[in-house]
Amino acid sequence: MNTTTSTMTPAIASTEERLALRRAQNYRRLVIGLRTGLALAAIAAWEIAVRIGWLDPFFFSQPSAIYQQLATWLTEGTGQGPLWSELLVTMEETALGFVIGSVLGILCGIALGRNKLAADVFSIYIKVANAIPRVVLGSIFIIMFGLGMGSKVALAVVMVFFVVFGNAFQGVREADRNMIANAYILGANARQVTASVVLPSALSWILASLHVSFGFALVGAVVGEFLGARHGIGLLISTAQGTFNAAGVFAAMIVLAVVALGAEYLLTAVENKLLKWKPPQFVEMGM
Repeated sequence: MNTTTSTMTPAIASTEERLALRRAQNYRRLVIGLRTGLALAAIAAWEIAVRIGWLDPFFFSQPSAIYQQLATWLTEGTGQGPLWSELLVTMEETALGFVIGSVLGILCGIALGRNKLAADVFSIYIKVANAIPRVVLGSIFIIMFGLGMGSKVALAVVMVFFVVFGNAFQGVREADRNMIANAYILGANARQVTASVVLPSALSWILASLHVSFGFALVGAVVGEFLGARHGIGLLISTAQGTFNAAGVFAAMIVLAVVALGAEYLLTAVENKLLKWKPPQFVEMGM
């Protein structure tokens, strides 16, 4: 009897794994189906509301007009040039601001998180700088750096820095003090402790901030272009607003949303690769 049970156990386990995988696949299909259905229902309701006169197309446009605007931009280009070149300008500003702001935020967050005196000295200045409205900074950067790429990158850096800095600082402060003490006991120096204990501990905090900060970098680049630029999606939105072209504003927003969604998937893939050592977490939701 024991022999039979031990022989059947691997087969039972394999069956359970297949059933769990099938349930996970079915759940994923359900989520994708509900997301798609919700989006299609919202688009259909918007189009119908405009056609029957519940919404004014002058202010709210309509999905069919937005589609036509996107098709025109893709085939004929925009008033500033081809859509892809305008998007490339915005993406270059966003990427530079994201990278520079993230690196500075991580370095400053770790440095101040590991040095209590420096944290106490600089904390008031960081709070004051973070309280300044970003639009005001955008105007200052345009005065300082002109209408070129520099002012947009500077605003994107500021938008990203404080998000990443806050998470990196908190992640360092949340590092296990017993592990740090044990590392020192074993002969590690401060640099080795930071690299081998503190930074891995704060990695989850830092990666979580990157998901949010890319969107902030995109916002910084677009707002900078909106305030003053020669090219970019922000200038496209500003031009559409100036001509009361609601379809153009929504079309530009869709382009930005697609870019942000693609970046989110890329960052998620990077996060899963860097944190593959962590056990998977399952959240069960239900009534």
